[in-house]
Amino acid sequence: MEDVCIFCKIVREEIPCEKIWENEDFLAFLDANPVGEGHTLVIPREHFDRLEDLDDIISLGYVKAIIEVGKILMERCKCESFNVVLNNGKSAGQVVGHVHFHLLPRKEGDNQQGIFIG
Repeated sequence: MEDVCIFCKIVREEIPCEKIWENEDFLAFLDANPVGEGHTLVIPREHFDRLEDLDDIISLGYVKAIIEVGKILMERCKCESFNVVLNNGKSAGQVVGHVHFHLLPRKEGDNQQGIFIG
């Protein structure tokens, strides 16, 4: 699966991305088809299909990674908050079979109809 996974190819730098943040376990980059300014994906470097497939080490680090990226996005986009969205599984709208969280910077009043990705 990792040979054909687009996110694994991004991790291996076979496909370019606009990196926002990274460490040894995670990579955050701008979504190629954003639903708004700063729409960013946070992925583990190791391939896991879904949230429940994560091991304990990655699970514990994921929230810290999301917080770090959220802070960067709020500063870059000059906003005061952000959404964190996970589409976990095909019927939930997950398109790429590599677990990933969407971070969407938010400004007061810009989310009148609510957020849904999928």
